[in-house]
Amino acid sequence: MSNVTSSEAQRARFLSDAVLSATPARLLTMLYDRLVLDLDRAEKAQRAGDLAEANVQLIHAQDIVAELMVTLDVEAWSGGPALQSVYTHLMGELVQANITHDADRTQQCRTVVEPLRAAWHEAAAELGGATRRAEPALAGAAPSAPGSVLGVG
Repeated sequence: MSNVTSSEAQRARFLSDAVLSATPARLLTMLYDRLVLDLDRAEKAQRAGDLAEANVQLIHAQDIVAELMVTLDVEAWSGGPALQSVYTHLMGELVQANITHDADRTQQCRTVVEPLRAAWHEAAAELGGATRRAEPALAGAAPSAPGSVLGVG
């Protein structure tokens, strides 16, 4: 039994270290990855009639969307206000999917989130490549904040 506890503690420490050392761009993509996972789990639980599990997953998804909303700098780029509107709509849909136990609504939320996740992954990868290519020229300069380019951070 202590092996399970030790293993769980090691996993929790690893995850904590990964989050604490992640760049803002990486944190954003991690949030989107977990949001898609939560929505997938919630939909499956709803379809299986496990409303308690669906609730847990949908509440966690709402927490993630709330975090995305508060960390979005709507003035950092022209798409910021539109993305804020998407987050607001998504939050309302997640609440309704949970209240009504509507697996189709949960699935529709996932279809909204998945292209956003793909776009943020692509942007983060491009930014990461640009940052790495620029680093030798910036020797001794203060590091840039990659997340600020993505409208977070």
